Amino acid sequence: MTSVIRAQGLSKRFGRTEVLNGLDLDVPAGSIYGLLGPNGVGKTTTIKVLMNILPPSGGRSEVMGTDSRRLGPGDFTQIGYVSENQEMPEWMTVRYFLDYLSGFYPAWDRALADDLVRAFQLPLGRKMKSLSRGMKMKAALASSLAYWPKLIVLDEPFTGLDALVRDELIEGLLARAEGTTILISSHDLAEIESFASHIGYLDGGRLQFSEELEALSARFREISLTFEAPPALPRDWPATWLQPEIAGPVVRFIDTRFDEQRTAEEARRLFPEFRDMAANAMPLRSIFVSLAKANRDGAR
Repeated sequence: MTSVIRAQGLSKRFGRTEVLNGLDLDVPAGSIYGLLGPNGVGKTTTIKVLMNILPPSGGRSEVMGTDSRRLGPGDFTQIGYVSENQEMPEWMTVRYFLDYLSGFYPAWDRALADDLVRAFQLPLGRKMKSLSRGMKMKAALASSLAYWPKLIVLDEPFTGLDALVRDELIEGLLARAEGTTILISSHDLAEIESFASHIGYLDGGRLQFSEELEALSARFREISLTFEAPPALPRDWPATWLQPEIAGPVVRFIDTRFDEQRTAEEARRLFPEFRDMAANAMPLRSIFVSLAKANRDGAR
């Protein structure tokens, strides 16, 4: 599968503060790639470097085969970009806004734009300054979908929106972007889990992992070992087992490389006396929290 976005050794510094440190990123064509990570770890900076809004301090990145530093107006006729803090022309009505933008995009589809207006229930006669944040985000997304972009980049699009508006945005996006590559940064994990195909976890200036969501979900399990009496934790605790805790006769931990047979054999080696083992699947939010805690504890 070809890559629509690729970064190698990407770095970005602001004065003495290093935000990105050797970031490698590969977004496959046709994927919906969720870029996750705690607030302040560089998700927005990564996107701004990829979109040629900020220059990199080192490394390189490509978007649709073009060096990010050379992206220009012609390239952006194929890229839809919506940011959490995107500035909108407050004095324009929604109708004027969409009509104005249509002249910049050769592939602008007026019928699709009209369909998006109806789907998002956009008030064409109202000025941007009078719209709620949710309506502004709908207008921004409609304007980014109306010309059938090959790539859609969304930077924290759900922040501050109620559940109904988030659902409407997601539904509108998925219904009209089939086959389009989507890169979305967010900490709204429940929504990302519902439609993303790939996940990348950013922390410490680089991706800690990047893989298909299905594979990620398969390798994380919350393990519970039951004993007759409370055991002691062994000294040679596996590095891939996170957050060990003892609660009476039960030992719990998170296995980040779960394999039913291998995990059972390793547990039996460390705890020959355990009576029962349970392995429970984890939602994306629990995986995210466990990784954030592990990275935080490791930095202490």
